[in-house]
Amino acid sequence: MTVAERGEFGLISAVTARLGSGANCILGPGDDAAVVTAPDRRVVASSDVLVEGHHFRRDWSSAEDVGHRAAAANLADIAAMGAVPTALLVSLCVPPDLDVRWVEGLADGLAAEAALTGASVVGGDISASSTLTIAVTALGDLQGLPPVVRSGARPGDVVAVTGRLGWAAAGYTVLSRGFRSPRALVEAHRRPRPPYAAGPVAARLGATAMIDVSDGLLADLGHIARASGVGIDLRREAFDVAPQMRDAAAALGVDPYVWIFTGGDDHALAATFPAGTVLPPGWRTIGRVNDHDQVTVDGEPFTGASAGWEHFRA
Repeated sequence: MTVAERGEFGLISAVTARLGSGANCILGPGDDAAVVTAPDRRVVASSDVLVEGHHFRRDWSSAEDVGHRAAAANLADIAAMGAVPTALLVSLCVPPDLDVRWVEGLADGLAAEAALTGASVVGGDISASSTLTIAVTALGDLQGLPPVVRSGARPGDVVAVTGRLGWAAAGYTVLSRGFRSPRALVEAHRRPRPPYAAGPVAARLGATAMIDVSDGLLADLGHIARASGVGIDLRREAFDVAPQMRDAAAALGVDPYVWIFTGGDDHALAATFPAGTVLPPGWRTIGRVNDHDQVTVDGEPFTGASAGWEHFRA
């Protein structure tokens, strides 16, 4: 059955029936608006849009994959502020001839990824469109902590990261060349694994700045550097190249460090900490903040590729 055959309200019923309700949801889908708890009395909010053909392809990823990816992109932003995700609002613009089962699969993926953080999908909207578009807004709770912003890094701070880097970009390259393996890289492109819990932990440890690595490590650390008025120097030797990535790079004629330094969509967390901070398991030191005005690798600008993803770049 297509979306048009099911109808707007039938489609909404089909979607909402697949969404669970987390502890932070007082009133979920079904009314004019949802009601979500805000124990901290401050709400962290972020939004993101995925457009078919631009951010995902249905011949590369299942509906569930796209749902996981759409949720992860927003939930990671909440974690990067040092907050705990509480809720997602999802708006869908779908072609009338789209199979209802695809939308149901998308809902399953959204709900499953949100559940990893204790959040739930609490509402949204649906509209007809010639282009399949998914817009997600995430809400989060700071739990009494100050938000970790981009502008707090200071010279002498250490730079650290947690989560995978370059895996999703490697998977994208593999798929774009017409291959479906190594499977671990392809799956990393389809479903990222953000270290959600690490954000609040870093906040409690006194992280001075933090960001979700969605556009590429160099590009995103560049946001911290500009906001803080500092420079950042990374050490290439601090980065391990996984065997799957090394083998794929050799087969495809790609420098794996291009994926690591400039590839996005893994949604790792990068943060700066005062020197001497004992980092928790999963975090690794990759560089240091200085008083220069750029992001460098071993003291030199990275020349392997552009720093990372940017919309509207020709």
